Amino acid sequence: MTSLALGLVVVLCAGNAVAAAVTVPLWWALPAGTRAGGFAAGVQLSGWGTALTLGTAQTVVFAALTYWLVPPLARLHARLCVALLSPSATERLAQRVETLTETRAGAVDAHGAELRRIERDLHDGTQARLVAIAMRLGLARELLSEDPRAVAGLLEETQESTEEAMAELRSVLRTIYPPILADRGLAGALTALATRSAIDTTLDVGDLGTVPAAVEAVAYFTIAEALTNAAKHSQATRSTVRVARDGDRLSIEVADDGIGGADETLGTGIAGIRHRVMALDGTVHLHSPGGGPTAITVSVPCGS
Repeated sequence: MTSLALGLVVVLCAGNAVAAAVTVPLWWALPAGTRAGGFAAGVQLSGWGTALTLGTAQTVVFAALTYWLVPPLARLHARLCVALLSPSATERLAQRVETLTETRAGAVDAHGAELRRIERDLHDGTQARLVAIAMRLGLARELLSEDPRAVAGLLEETQESTEEAMAELRSVLRTIYPPILADRGLAGALTALATRSAIDTTLDVGDLGTVPAAVEAVAYFTIAEALTNAAKHSQATRSTVRVARDGDRLSIEVADDGIGGADETLGTGIAGIRHRVMALDGTVHLHSPGGGPTAITVSVPCGS
């Protein structure tokens, strides 16, 4: 009903303007006794003076009404449609719960895959080296009295294996929670990350305040992955990292001057970023047209 009423007003204004502009000047071709339309409906068109005067006046008046009335009525109609067709609070809540359920399920799957990766790395790498170390130490103990020179060689090999095992263990631990975050905080860790980047990286970190450890880890891994992608796939020479806090949200933007065309369906890097961020109820936006540039924008809740 609202659309019909507003549409009739528009038709009345615009229609009369068009009708007056077209038909009134052609009064001589109309049947005898034809009367003017619009606001002069009762006036009979009997000569050029009447026709041109009424035609001009009606065209101007209805064109002005169309100009002034139609845009506000269109905006009113749009607001009414939005109000009537938008999801209700209950529907929005249901959609929100569904989204959170999906992201939590994805987070659980990602967490399980991460645990399996860590277990595999420890089993195939660090554990194997520790077993070899234990075997060398046992053999050295048996040869201690018989062949001291051989024992010295075994101890040297054991020391090298121990250092390699420690390096592997530190590598695994960095994938769980980078120690540099605990030592230097998010700003310091990002500074080190930008310094080690394979391409020239400009870092802009605002006043972040206190950020939860989980959010720090997501921010760190997001930026690390984005910089890695820029160096490996986008042929970029420069990148810019901006991190800022706006109230209860932490915003991250990583942009590069590469060739663009990033597609998260073709690899696991951007998909991994999205899984990490959505697990914290955050958002990820990727803008990477062909020819570049590429920009990844992330927003994560970080408390009040």
